[in-house]
Amino acid sequence: MNNTISAQLANPYGHFSADAREYVITDPRTPRPWFNYMWNEHYAGLISHTGGGFSFLESPRDNRLTRMRYNCLPWDRPGRYIMVKDAATGQYWSLSWAPTIELQYDQYECRQGQGYTTIITEIYGVRGELTYFVPTDVNAEVWRVQLTDLSGQDRQLEVYAFTELMMGNALNDIINQPNDKHFTDIHFQNDLQALECTRRYWVLNKKVSVAQPNIGWDYNLYFTLSLPVTGFDGSLDKFIGRWRSEANPECVETGQMHNSEITAGDPVAALQSKLTLKAGESVDFAAVMAVVKKDEDVRQHAAFQWQDLRDTALLDEKLAAVRAYWDDYLGHIRADTPDAALNTMLNVWNPYQAAVTFDMARNSGYYHGGLLFGNGIRDQFQDILGMVITHPERVRARLLNALQFQLQDGSTLHNFFKFTNNGEKTNHSDTPLWLSFGVVEYLNETADFSILDELVSFYDGGEPATVYDHIVRSLDFCLSATTERGLPKMMNGDWNDTLDQIGPLGKGETVWGAFFLAYGLRKCFPLLERRGDTATRQRWQAAYERLGAVTNDVAWDGEWYIRAFKDSGEPVGTNAHKEGKIFINSQTWSVISGLAPEERGNAALNSTYELLGRPNGIQICWPSFTEVDETMGLISRCVPGKKENGAIFNHASSWFALASLLNGDIERGVEVYRRMLPPNSAARIDRYEVEPYVFAEYVTSPDHETEGQASHSWLTGTAVWMLRIGLDYILGFRTSLDGITIDPRIPAAWPSFTAERVFRGKRLKLSVQNPQGRNQGVTRMRVNGQLVAGNFLNPADYAETELMIEVTL
Repeated sequence: MNNTISAQLANPYGHFSADAREYVITDPRTPRPWFNYMWNEHYAGLISHTGGGFSFLESPRDNRLTRMRYNCLPWDRPGRYIMVKDAATGQYWSLSWAPTIELQYDQYECRQGQGYTTIITEIYGVRGELTYFVPTDVNAEVWRVQLTDLSGQDRQLEVYAFTELMMGNALNDIINQPNDKHFTDIHFQNDLQALECTRRYWVLNKKVSVAQPNIGWDYNLYFTLSLPVTGFDGSLDKFIGRWRSEANPECVETGQMHNSEITAGDPVAALQSKLTLKAGESVDFAAVMAVVKKDEDVRQHAAFQWQDLRDTALLDEKLAAVRAYWDDYLGHIRADTPDAALNTMLNVWNPYQAAVTFDMARNSGYYHGGLLFGNGIRDQFQDILGMVITHPERVRARLLNALQFQLQDGSTLHNFFKFTNNGEKTNHSDTPLWLSFGVVEYLNETADFSILDELVSFYDGGEPATVYDHIVRSLDFCLSATTERGLPKMMNGDWNDTLDQIGPLGKGETVWGAFFLAYGLRKCFPLLERRGDTATRQRWQAAYERLGAVTNDVAWDGEWYIRAFKDSGEPVGTNAHKEGKIFINSQTWSVISGLAPEERGNAALNSTYELLGRPNGIQICWPSFTEVDETMGLISRCVPGKKENGAIFNHASSWFALASLLNGDIERGVEVYRRMLPPNSAARIDRYEVEPYVFAEYVTSPDHETEGQASHSWLTGTAVWMLRIGLDYILGFRTSLDGITIDPRIPAAWPSFTAERVFRGKRLKLSVQNPQGRNQGVTRMRVNGQLVAGNFLNPADYAETELMIEVTL
């Protein structure tokens, strides 16, 4: 990517850097706060382009560290702030623009990178560069600062670093904050030059209850400045003052800290320092917030030396380690195609977003507060699709952990919480099906068949069973949870959670669920054969064929497939209805599953494209429901055109692109894929509003007056599906248990492209020539100069670590 292409993908608020590794925001007054993430395997923080967001350790509900007020006005408060004050003039400002947003800054720039955010401001003759990041090896966050004098004269400056603390259960903080504030302890430790912050009571209830757990918070939080500390405050009231806000703290205005230590009240970690900034010179320092277990002495910590966290040179090494981690992570995939937006996403932002969803699930975001739902089983087994390419060992551990929430009958919890190790069994019909999906995808990438013999316990007790047995039980449970005519019971919903009143009596049926169950069975066939499990293979083959027969017998509506049948037997998603005539998922998965005959598959996808196709993708259903239907569920209570009620729901829209590519409708599949790419979807940025560098959950359809407005960015299953559709089906790296098939499916207008991906320890370098303007079909393939038969290869057959693959279509 070059500067010309970067400009092509720009909008009034920012642009991609020339190498696409950063999104550069040049106007802080974005339509919504635009976020990034900084995290390691345990410590995480959301960080906005103005320093907002929140931090947590392991769990955003049970172990929140800092506060973020939802629906706060002004937006995005409170945050992580470094304020600077000129002692001579009394002028003060924030290095992150917010919260002093009424000031006229001479320059503002925010660079959102992988695992870090840098904000640059200039005002009152001082340039500030503030970089937020979380080290790879320490449960801490660093606010790295450089101040530079631009005025040509010596400056006497005061520095104030502060953030509002929470420490503990974020849900309890909202519903019981007046009582919860009585358990806070903050004291200044002079030998550490740090505030030591904790709480004496930790709410870890598994549900809302009068019963109170009598436990203390397990951690101490330390907040320090690398500069000599000249004052501090632990009391939010003392630091901010009465009838004030983060924008004008009393202590900053007066220059006098109260040195308040508290054992009750609203907590803040606020530190003051004073420095001289010489004319034309720079000063480097950092604020650090670290968390350690109470039984660990921070003065003699095994993982780090406390003085290291106050040494800017060593902190810079830790930032370099963060950058190196992401260099390696992103180095596993490379695309150089004629499409700049596609390259930008596949090379950087799509795999980066997939890494975020792997660690944050749908649980830790600006739109997903992390208060109620924990980690979803469905998400756990989908979100591996990106991380498995780069860190299969993490995926292996993830699979073994998540399988513990399966019950002996093969059903599963729908979600779980890390700290309390409990969750909900909601009876969503699709949840158990994702177990086999995730395990097979892991095997396709790694060929690590040893995982199948690992023993994993069940949530409801009994003897542990092998991973292979867990998979068999999950699919057998779904086969047993069917109606008399053989369609899966909808129960309390399927992938579309808002179809929750279709089958509560146990008679309602999900047609999409039938296609997805068939897909799950077929996906396992190669594994069953490799395992030598002939009996299961034959039984599931028969089940697959029965699903094909019943769906085509009862669910074909003439031009598309019905979505579901209610407890009453009434169909959902039929042309006979005024609203909700057609749903996308039944059409796409009829093709993906292989159950739709060619003529019907073509008709289903054509109907979907013609009726649901929109500039940003494919609408989830149409027409949207305008009247509440108690026999449908929450979908009819959603605003028409938003969320599941008729939005362009990107997760489902991505499946249309996949189905089209599988069906041979390659021009259309790539076209829809391109429509969905954030730089393209965000063309009308003031209407789109959210970050133009990551996928959002949905974009409002024309069924609502705010058509084109997006919401719920970052944490969406869209990320991994768009990554793998682009990698596996457009670029053509399609993995399997035995190896990899090279099968690009591209626009005929692409004369050539190159791509790379790492697979089973080998780097595959693909060069594709398309002299005849074809969409697909490898006519010749050479590997390291040698002509091979067909378009399949097993990297284990080659001694070289790099395989040069030359393909002609």
